[in-house]
Amino acid sequence: MAKIKIKQVRSAINRPARQKATIKALGFRKLNHTVEHEATPQILGMVKTVQHLVEVVD
Repeated sequence: MAKIKIKQVRSAINRPARQKATIKALGFRKLNHTVEHEATPQILGMVKTVQHLVEVVD
């Protein structure tokens, strides 16, 4: 499977608990943190859920 790099670019403060949980489940610890995951349908769905808080880095 292909790997994708995801970077958190916006804060999860004042966001619904579900979005905060998704950010935590993706492995983000702080702002501008970058994580790498396999591009599975589950991960892509999580990224879509918080697409306004993260960006996919090439």
